[in-house]
Amino acid sequence: MSQQVQQFFENLWHDYIQHTPSAAKIHQVLGGGAPIINDHVAFRTFNIAPVNLERLAAHFETMGYEAKGDYQFEQKKLVAKHYEHSDPALPKIFISELLVEEFSDKLQKIVHQLVSQVSASAVEKSNILYSGTHWQISSADYQSLLAESEYAAWLAAFGFRANHFTVSVNHLPGFEHLEQVNEKLKQEGFRLNTSGGEIKGSKEVLLEQSSTLADQTVVRFSDTEKRIPSCFYEFAKRYEEAPNKLYSGFVAASADKIFESTDAKHAS
Repeated sequence: MSQQVQQFFENLWHDYIQHTPSAAKIHQVLGGGAPIINDHVAFRTFNIAPVNLERLAAHFETMGYEAKGDYQFEQKKLVAKHYEHSDPALPKIFISELLVEEFSDKLQKIVHQLVSQVSASAVEKSNILYSGTHWQISSADYQSLLAESEYAAWLAAFGFRANHFTVSVNHLPGFEHLEQVNEKLKQEGFRLNTSGGEIKGSKEVLLEQSSTLADQTVVRFSDTEKRIPSCFYEFAKRYEEAPNKLYSGFVAASADKIFESTDAKHAS
């Protein structure tokens, strides 16, 4: 792994735990201070230039990543791709984008106003992926987005950063099953996303996933401050699709429920 790529992921993690302090604590609980292998890191964006999926993915392709899988989420009006690196120590990358044109005129107008404030030159730098928001948004516009799309509201509030990191349970010493990880987390007082069950997926689909509910953090809007859900931590257990070859893709039905880890309805 080149020093440049290593530095990128260190910067990404540092930004992530600023908004997700529970992740740093979970890292200690599960890893006991030892390194943890990340299964994947996920990002969200809008399907509008210059911030559309392909433009963000170009930074990973420059690092040696290749596109592998395509996914559709009709109910949430999203599409996604995942990318893999030849170095197995590097996490897979999962990037989704909102199909803005499938929403109301009001949502489209708000989102286009946000994206118009992003300079094309900013998107050309790899630090765009942990740069946060490039715009101002009012709490009223945030609420308008929230009424139509939890995803759009989250992206408007937090911008460009890792939506979640994911622990590879396959590489986690002391844990063989995802159930064991979940039980440990609950014992330590962490809240799990139960949408679609605590564990999404199964051995039959070659992937099991679980996640915490997003942390709560204070976001400064143009007119006020609000405490809202930020980012979360995910846990993935993969099964072999062939001898000594773990399945490396994603299961759309499971990912659909993982997205809900940041839903405001869970905030309390």
